Amino acid sequence: MTAPERRRPPRSSQSGQAAVELALALPVVVLLVLLVVQAGLVVVDQVAVVQAAREGARAAARDPTPGAARVAALSNGLTNGRTEVQETSHGGAPPTVTVEVVHQARTDVPIVGSLLPDVDLRASATMAREAP
Repeated sequence: MTAPERRRPPRSSQSGQAAVELALALPVVVLLVLLVVQAGLVVVDQVAVVQAAREGARAAARDPTPGAARVAALSNGLTNGRTEVQETSHGGAPPTVTVEVVHQARTDVPIVGSLLPDVDLRASATMAREAP
Protein backbone atom coordinates (compact mmCIF):
# COMPACT_ATOMS: atom_id res chain seq x y z
CA MET A 1 0.00 0.00 0.00
CA THR A 2 1.31 3.44 -0.81
CA ALA A 3 1.44 6.46 1.42
CA PRO A 4 -1.97 7.68 2.31
CA GLU A 5 -3.22 10.24 -0.10
CA ARG A 6 -3.64 13.69 1.25
CA ARG A 7 -7.11 14.89 1.05
CA ARG A 8 -7.77 18.41 0.03
CA PRO A 9 -10.46 20.22 1.93
CA PRO A 10 -13.49 20.78 -0.18
CA ARG A 11 -13.59 24.18 -1.85
CA SER A 12 -15.80 26.51 0.02
CA SER A 13 -18.17 28.90 -1.66
CA GLN A 14 -17.06 31.51 0.90
CA SER A 15 -13.45 31.74 -0.23
CA GLY A 16 -13.51 35.53 -0.94
CA GLN A 17 -16.03 36.58 1.68
CA ALA A 18 -13.58 38.44 3.91
CA ALA A 19 -12.24 40.50 1.01
CA VAL A 20 -15.73 41.43 -0.14
CA GLU A 21 -16.79 42.41 3.39
CA LEU A 22 -13.70 44.57 3.75
CA ALA A 23 -14.36 46.22 0.40
CA LEU A 24 -17.92 47.02 1.47
CA ALA A 25 -17.11 48.22 5.00
CA LEU A 26 -13.94 50.22 4.33
CA PRO A 27 -15.62 53.26 2.69
CA VAL A 28 -18.04 53.54 5.61
CA VAL A 29 -15.20 53.36 8.15
CA VAL A 30 -13.16 55.99 6.24
CA LEU A 31 -16.20 58.28 6.07
CA LEU A 32 -16.77 57.95 9.84
CA VAL A 33 -13.11 58.72 10.57
CA LEU A 34 -13.24 61.82 8.37
CA LEU A 35 -16.43 62.96 10.14
CA VAL A 36 -14.69 62.63 13.50
CA VAL A 37 -11.72 64.64 12.20
CA GLN A 38 -14.06 67.38 10.94
CA ALA A 39 -15.88 67.50 14.28
CA GLY A 40 -12.53 67.81 16.06
CA LEU A 41 -11.55 70.75 13.85
CA VAL A 42 -14.84 72.51 14.64
CA VAL A 43 -14.23 71.98 18.37
CA VAL A 44 -10.73 73.47 18.03
CA ASP A 45 -12.23 76.50 16.26
CA GLN A 46 -14.83 76.90 19.04
CA VAL A 47 -12.11 76.94 21.68
CA ALA A 48 -10.27 79.58 19.64
CA VAL A 49 -13.45 81.68 19.39
CA VAL A 50 -13.97 81.57 23.17
CA GLN A 51 -10.34 82.58 23.71
CA ALA A 52 -10.68 85.40 21.16
CA ALA A 53 -13.74 86.75 23.00
CA ARG A 54 -11.87 86.68 26.31
CA GLU A 55 -8.83 88.41 24.85
CA GLY A 56 -11.01 91.03 23.18
CA ALA A 57 -12.90 91.76 26.40
CA ARG A 58 -9.64 92.00 28.34
CA ALA A 59 -8.18 94.43 25.81
CA ALA A 60 -11.37 96.53 25.77
CA ALA A 61 -11.43 96.65 29.58
CA ARG A 62 -7.83 97.91 29.74
CA ASP A 63 -7.70 100.16 26.64
CA PRO A 64 -10.59 102.53 25.86
CA THR A 65 -9.31 103.04 22.30
CA PRO A 66 -11.93 102.02 19.71
CA GLY A 67 -10.85 98.88 17.91
CA ALA A 68 -8.56 97.55 20.66
CA ALA A 69 -10.94 94.64 21.26
CA ARG A 70 -11.04 93.78 17.58
CA VAL A 71 -7.27 93.76 17.23
CA ALA A 72 -6.83 91.60 20.32
CA ALA A 73 -9.58 89.17 19.32
CA LEU A 74 -8.30 88.70 15.80
CA SER A 75 -4.72 88.15 16.94
CA ASN A 76 -5.65 84.64 18.14
CA GLY A 77 -5.32 83.09 14.71
CA LEU A 78 -8.90 82.71 13.56
CA THR A 79 -7.93 82.59 9.92
CA ASN A 80 -9.96 79.69 8.56
CA GLY A 81 -13.24 81.49 7.94
CA ARG A 82 -14.99 84.82 8.45
CA THR A 83 -14.74 86.51 11.88
CA GLU A 84 -16.71 89.45 13.29
CA VAL A 85 -16.05 91.23 16.59
CA GLN A 86 -18.61 93.47 18.28
CA GLU A 87 -17.87 95.55 21.38
CA THR A 88 -20.65 96.88 23.63
CA SER A 89 -20.14 99.16 26.64
CA HIS A 90 -22.54 99.04 29.58
CA GLY A 91 -22.97 101.58 32.37
CA GLY A 92 -23.56 100.64 35.95
CA ALA A 93 -21.25 100.03 38.84
CA PRO A 94 -18.67 99.07 37.72
CA PRO A 95 -18.96 99.84 34.01
CA THR A 96 -18.49 96.76 31.87
CA VAL A 97 -17.65 95.91 28.30
CA THR A 98 -18.92 92.90 26.36
CA VAL A 99 -17.18 91.50 23.32
CA GLU A 100 -18.95 89.04 21.05
CA VAL A 101 -17.02 87.06 18.45
CA VAL A 102 -18.82 85.36 15.58
CA HIS A 103 -16.74 83.06 13.42
CA GLN A 104 -17.85 80.99 10.46
CA ALA A 105 -15.73 77.85 10.48
CA ARG A 106 -15.30 76.22 7.11
CA THR A 107 -15.79 72.51 6.82
CA ASP A 108 -12.99 71.63 4.46
CA VAL A 109 -11.97 68.07 5.29
CA PRO A 110 -11.87 66.07 2.03
CA ILE A 111 -15.04 64.19 1.12
CA VAL A 112 -17.10 65.14 4.22
CA GLY A 113 -16.38 68.87 4.01
CA SER A 114 -18.46 69.19 0.88
CA LEU A 115 -21.32 67.27 2.52
CA LEU A 116 -21.53 69.48 5.62
CA PRO A 117 -22.44 73.18 5.76
CA ASP A 118 -20.08 75.74 7.28
CA VAL A 119 -20.61 76.15 11.03
CA ASP A 120 -21.30 79.49 12.77
CA LEU A 121 -19.53 79.66 16.12
CA ARG A 122 -20.30 82.32 18.73
CA ALA A 123 -18.77 83.34 22.03
CA SER A 124 -19.03 86.41 24.22
CA ALA A 125 -17.15 87.66 27.24
CA THR A 126 -17.90 90.49 29.68
CA MET A 127 -15.34 92.25 31.85
CA ALA A 128 -15.34 95.29 34.09
CA ARG A 129 -13.57 98.35 32.73
CA GLU A 130 -10.36 99.17 34.51
CA ALA A 131 -9.79 102.66 35.84
CA PRO A 132 -7.23 104.68 33.87
